[in-house]
Amino acid sequence: MKEISINVGEIQFGYAKRYFEEFIDARPKFYELIDKVQTPTLLIDLDGVKAKYIQARYHMPDVNIFYAVKANDHIDILRALSDLGAGFEVASSEELQKVMSLNVRPEKVISSNPVKPLDFIDYAYSVGVKRFAVDSFSEVDKIARVAPRARVYVRITVPNEGSEWPLSKKFGVDVDTALDILEYAKDRGLIPIGLTFHVGSQCNNLRNWFIAIKRSAQLWENAKRKGIKLLVLNMGGGIPVRYMQESLRIEDVAYYVKGLLRKYFPTPPYELQMEPGRGIVGDQGLMVVSVLGKAKRDDENWLYIDTGVFNGLAEALGGIRYPTYLKKEGELKEWVIGGVSCDSMDVIAKNVFLPEPEVGDRLFLLSTGAYTTVYGANFNGFPPPRVICL
Repeated sequence: MKEISINVGEIQFGYAKRYFEEFIDARPKFYELIDKVQTPTLLIDLDGVKAKYIQARYHMPDVNIFYAVKANDHIDILRALSDLGAGFEVASSEELQKVMSLNVRPEKVISSNPVKPLDFIDYAYSVGVKRFAVDSFSEVDKIARVAPRARVYVRITVPNEGSEWPLSKKFGVDVDTALDILEYAKDRGLIPIGLTFHVGSQCNNLRNWFIAIKRSAQLWENAKRKGIKLLVLNMGGGIPVRYMQESLRIEDVAYYVKGLLRKYFPTPPYELQMEPGRGIVGDQGLMVVSVLGKAKRDDENWLYIDTGVFNGLAEALGGIRYPTYLKKEGELKEWVIGGVSCDSMDVIAKNVFLPEPEVGDRLFLLSTGAYTTVYGANFNGFPPPRVICL
């Protein structure tokens, strides 16, 4: 049998090069900027963001889309989505203030964080936002104190296997506990309107959706038998984007979910909701960074850039890998990419294959539109990358 030799470095760099060229070719307005903009800078394609939202609406016409503001809260992104009639999911007073500054109607805003600051609940309710997620009896008590007659939906726990950013440990309850919480909310004077789940951010496992919707249908029927008529099924986020490999598309998830809903909810909920964040903005961002230095340490080649995990690439700590491209040809070498700070945890990626870079060269990090600058701090005196929305 003929042996097949696989060059991992060539495959990785070739993928990043193709992705970069496709991205830039589709966005001629980025051509000059990528070589001239001061680094580090995150470039966001607003037309692409709008196209992703329109895509979601097209493939899920019966679902109300609430953009998860935490993914990227830049005001230009929020304005672009608001102009298209999007709803918004917020978790804090600051996020809500940004959304309300755009004259978004309060009924277009929900809050799905199951544990919220009391002052945020008070503020949200005072401006007309009345729908809140819960997953504990104490949260029901908190809402009842400052937001009487608020609408609440309970979060159930569902599998997050295959999601690159699992969320199942911190939030959510089992079906039986969820029913008890709905009954308790009703007794406290709140209005139980529905349920929610989250399959995990960057979810490429359709089975999570299957179990989540099947489990939701079970709770829906149990609530009905208890005299609680639920109206809203909130299916959270989880729509993935392309990183180091291809991902499920919005239409893939939509097709599968619609089939599950027909099977398990023959009588559709009064309102269906989804909260995409990464799926709307993630692959519409390109981060331009510069090489600050390089070194040989033991058997490893180190490359240092002018941002880091504390300044805008925090998800690298959790395993997210950004396709990284250098506009050079030549023999590929394996690199460890370190961040700008002097903290030893500030390592963005290992096993990155690039031609030999020089100090001052620019690297291009793809799919950096979500959960980058929103995580950024001024640690070690280095600010987050600036953001330019085009």
